[in-house]
Amino acid sequence: MCDTIAIVRKKAIFFAKNSDRDPNEAQLLEWRPAQEHPAGSKLKCTWIEIPQAERTHAVLISRPFWMWGAEMGTNEHGVVIGNEAVFTKQPYAKTGLTGMDILRLALERADSAERACEVIVELLEIHGQGGGCGFENRDFTYHNSFMIADPNGAYVLETAGKLHAKERVEGTRPISNCLTIGAFAEKHGEYWKTRISGCRTRMGRMHHLASKTLGAQHLFAALRDHGARYSNPSYRWTNGGMNAACMHGGGILASAQTTGSWVTEILNGEVRHWVTATAAPCTSVFKPVRIDQPLDLGSPQDKADDSLWWRHERFQRSVMRNPEPLRDCYVPERNALEAEWTDSPPDPAAAFARGDELLAKWSDAVAKRSVEDTRPGHVKRYWDKRNRLAGVSLF
Repeated sequence: MCDTIAIVRKKAIFFAKNSDRDPNEAQLLEWRPAQEHPAGSKLKCTWIEIPQAERTHAVLISRPFWMWGAEMGTNEHGVVIGNEAVFTKQPYAKTGLTGMDILRLALERADSAERACEVIVELLEIHGQGGGCGFENRDFTYHNSFMIADPNGAYVLETAGKLHAKERVEGTRPISNCLTIGAFAEKHGEYWKTRISGCRTRMGRMHHLASKTLGAQHLFAALRDHGARYSNPSYRWTNGGMNAACMHGGGILASAQTTGSWVTEILNGEVRHWVTATAAPCTSVFKPVRIDQPLDLGSPQDKADDSLWWRHERFQRSVMRNPEPLRDCYVPERNALEAEWTDSPPDPAAAFARGDELLAKWSDAVAKRSVEDTRPGHVKRYWDKRNRLAGVSLF
């Protein structure tokens, strides 16, 4: 489950996405240079092999560790794409390209948002979409919608099997885990899974918050949102914290956790990207990244290690037991730092180094506090199990 939004204005374009997946499904940033490929080359995607393009563009992607494809990313031409799981009445194929495969392929093969739409449609028509997309449940599958932006504008492209509909973005436009384009949505949208996902609540809230956006900081706040009435996560027994953009796992019928967040701002043609490179944006720092400046952030998987993603997991899972009394350990300093950075972005390597220093400092501060776990019983049990599976020890 995810949320993506684009805002198109006269002199500015904004893009923001939370990627919501299983809690132990670490998501990593990956830089790939432009490459030339021999004629007749093949490419192994997540589940199927397809012909490789003669040339692929340089890309920076954020992907679940076990997939070839990506949840969000950008390329050397300033194209940025995010995808959403959508549930439709069309049949689901047992194999094919996943939506994440399609997203990465479009970034590697398209030099504009408009061309990316064409690439996605071509891939759907030739190869179809399908195959397992879940980490804990590999049988979990869905169709996909895409938000695609570049310095000239943005598009929503929604799919149902090999069918598709496209709409140009004007003003503020969110997408989530449901079809939204007029007659296409009415004809192909599925009801029950869509409802359980909580997507319509999230879309309305995201539209409200994003419509007030004046810059990247407002989008950071939107991606951290826990709902109109809550500063901290609120859990339902059905779907945990899935009714808010900053998603926290713990539902009995459905559950997901925000495992990565991305913001892009295009101001007068200049493209800036901001990422957490960690889960739970409410406890994370948004840091600048550049497609031409690769960073070594480790290679996290599903077991706790010393990578940035897992070091932050120990911190955020400790905080989430009872966030309110721990907010002063990190929120004021983080917000002040992001205000400084968005005014004058630092070098990415320096920003990540500073983020590491603060994560260690905040972790020490939280470790010195003794707080009671105030979450509902089913949420505690949910997280106890995931912590055991990953080998996470809390403070």
